[in-house]
Amino acid sequence: MSDLIYNQRDIPAEQWRYGFRTSADTGCGWIATYNALALMGYRVNPEALIHYYEWMIPFVHGNLGTTALAPARFFRQHGFGVETTACADGFDRLAKESDVCILFYHWRRGCRLGAHFVAVQYRDGRFTGYNTFRTSSGPDDYGASLEAFIRAHHFHAPVLIGIRDKKA
Repeated sequence: MSDLIYNQRDIPAEQWRYGFRTSADTGCGWIATYNALALMGYRVNPEALIHYYEWMIPFVHGNLGTTALAPARFFRQHGFGVETTACADGFDRLAKESDVCILFYHWRRGCRLGAHFVAVQYRDGRFTGYNTFRTSSGPDDYGASLEAFIRAHHFHAPVLIGIRDKKA
């Protein structure tokens, strides 16, 4: 699918700014939403998504990224079925029952801390993530278990947003 964003760092600094920062820096939330919609076959206007998320928290406007449950709110407001869980032991089940998911997690590398959103889809017995790593150049294979992938990468406080297409 060529309409997907596989790596937010590939977005030019002047394109699709998120608040005062670049989407390469803080755009993973709107990008995960964009990718989730594209995976379900929707055409999406990146500027409209950015505007939606920038105005979700007054005075912040995307400069600190996107809040953990903002994508769940977006999809509910637009008529999609949404289920959210922070219990990682239920991620595989929820992802298999959903058309697409958005995974949110915190990461730590040395003294650096951060958080990230990724669109995830389960197909043919495998989990695939979109815009997962700084080095991603296409879809990332997570293997047969999303739960095992999260444990193997030592992601902290993950949240999974399961999304069911409103057309289904």
